[in-house]
Amino acid sequence: MKWNELQDVAQLEQIVKESENKPVLIFKHSTRCSISASALNRVERVWSEQSEASVKPYYLDLISHRDISNAIEAKFNVEHQSPQVLLISKGKSVFDTSHSDINLPEIISQAQFVS
Repeated sequence: MKWNELQDVAQLEQIVKESENKPVLIFKHSTRCSISASALNRVERVWSEQSEASVKPYYLDLISHRDISNAIEAKFNVEHQSPQVLLISKGKSVFDTSHSDINLPEIISQAQFVS
């Protein structure tokens, strides 16, 4: 799996534009949290070509970029959680989940529904 790293608040505008054509997945990961590591591992283990065709994946290191997480919360009106996944389509968060509820097949199903 190849993540697109989210390292600058300005990338959020790029994500909004990209989401007009294809849903965007944002994975907010705390590198200090074992629950977050487990959720990330679950996503990466089941990632496939079908996943790649359905969503464009972005990875956010919350420890290094808390400012971006705060901007995501404000821009997409989704309360911060860690770990957390947001699905962005047509410039809006259409699905979000966190912790042990992060399930890639469900995310892909939601992405196909909004496409």
